Order: sequence, then structure tokens, then C-alpha cells
Amino acid sequence: MRKISIIIDTDPGIDDAIALAAACFSEALEVKLISTVSGNVGIENVTQNALKLVEFYGKEIPVAKGSGKPLIKAIETASNIHGENGMGGYTFKEPTRKILDKHSIEAMKDVILTSKEKITLVTIGPLTNIALLLETYPEVKNNIERIVFMGGSTERGNYSPAAEFNIATDPEAAKIVFNSKVDLVMLGLNVTSKALLDVETVEKLRVSNKIGEMFYSMFSHYRGASLEEGGIHMHDLSTIAYLNKPEIFKTTRAFVDVETKGEYTSGFTVVDLDNVYGKEPNATVCLDVDVLMFRKWLIDLFENMNI
Repeated sequence: MRKISIIIDTDPGIDDAIALAAACFSEALEVKLISTVSGNVGIENVTQNALKLVEFYGKEIPVAKGSGKPLIKAIETASNIHGENGMGGYTFKEPTRKILDKHSIEAMKDVILTSKEKITLVTIGPLTNIALLLETYPEVKNNIERIVFMGGSTERGNYSPAAEFNIATDPEAAKIVFNSKVDLVMLGLNVTSKALLDVETVEKLRVSNKIGEMFYSMFSHYRGASLEEGGIHMHDLSTIAYLNKPEIFKTTRAFVDVETKGEYTSGFTVVDLDNVYGKEPNATVCLDVDVLMFRKWLIDLFENMNI
């Protein structure tokens, strides 16, 4: 089976960490590069977290540090959810590997332009780096297959009543990406909030291997819902599930853009499901997920990890 070549742009983050594990051990994916962006916590912490995770997973994947702040807005993080360093609940060894000596948009450009096959960008943080990449090096668009991103919502937000965190923390960057004419796949909060890991799933992960044990330790410090309240949100993991098992998602094509100027609606994703504006669809929008199949896919992946 031919693997999908991907670059992951991420802000680890507990749910980012499990998404990275799933990507690194998926038989369907080949991770060419990990790019970091300020989001869940600041850029220094997310970059160190990415290095620690790659080393913990035993993978030789280059890591490049990206943007430490949004294009225009003041920096905001979600350390109240993920802990001060983003990896609450588990102590990693200090990594021996180093980041690449270039900004992540330079590293992404190099990977994309030298790849023999088109690259899929998987973005699980704010879209700052991706906007900078597309604006600085528009020639990369010709060798990008699509951008699969966790962000936005067809319903309410978690940053504000209107807006989801990844989009709202850098709405100007999101607008650039939505208008880039690169094919998009949107896994919004309306779907990722359903992708909960229940008690049974978490217990199976815990006994599967050392990575499952690590996540079990993290979950007790993660404030993205709880097992007692019905399950743990794994928003970012949905992007990797989509690439592995697209059939478990219900989707539609729609025009998507982002509001950048509203006093109460900045960061709101306008998803024109009914084609009110008559504009050409620019995204595959996920509407629902088979949660039982999502959990089964993850359990199978962890039980078959070669680690």
C-alpha cells in the first residue's frame, strides 16, 4: 500500500501528542516533518514537547520550530487545559535531538518542493505557519495534495460562543488558508467533540504499550472533559483518523470562510452548507463520525504498535 506523505503542523498539547503517536505508527502515513506553532502553550514549550515525543516514540522525524505568535493578534494559549508546559501528568527525559536550523516554513517549503509525490498538510494548531508558507512561497501549492485541519465548527465554539480555539487565535491566518485555493478538509469542533475516548477505550490503551501508559498518565491532568463526564475529547486525533479511515466520517462539500472583524464573531467559521452565497465549495466539511469505529481504529492501532 502506498503511504500518504504528510507534514504535521502542531502545538503539543495532550491531544496533539496522541495524534502524533497515531500518525507516527500508522501504516498508511509517512510523516516527513513536524512543524511547531504557538497555540496550546508557547512556542518554546511546544517545540520541546515535539522533540520529546518524537524521541519517546523512537522515530527519526525532523522537527522545525515555527511561529511564536499570530499574524496580528496578541498571543493566547490554552495552558489552563493542557498544563503550563502542555504535557501535564508525565515527565519525559530531556531530548538529545535538536530542531532543524531553519524556520518551519522554510523546512516545509523544502520538503514540499523536493517531494516526488504531493504532500498532505495536517494542521492541528492555529494556521499561522500555513498562512505564512502559502503567502511566502505560493509555488508550494502545486505540490500540496490537500490541507486536513482540526479547526472551526459548523455549530458553536469553545474559544467563544461563535469561534473554535485554533481558528480564533489567528483568524487572519485562517482566512488566508481558506482563500488559498488549496483543497481543504475541515474537522471541526462539531465532529471532534463527539470523538470521545470512554473508560473502556482508555483502559485498553493503558495496557497496550508504554505509549498507552504515558497517555493514561496525561489524561488525569487534561481538562478536555473527563471519563466521569462521558469521555475525553481527542480533537486533533480526528485528523489522523480521517486519513486512515475516511469512511467513518460523514462529509459534504461546502464553501468555508472565516470572520475576522466582528466584535463577538471574530474567528467564526462561515460554513455555507446550504449554498446561500452561491460560491464554489473549497472544503470537504466533516459533519459526523462513527464513534465506535473511531475507538476501534485507535485501539487496533495501539495494540499493533511495534514499540
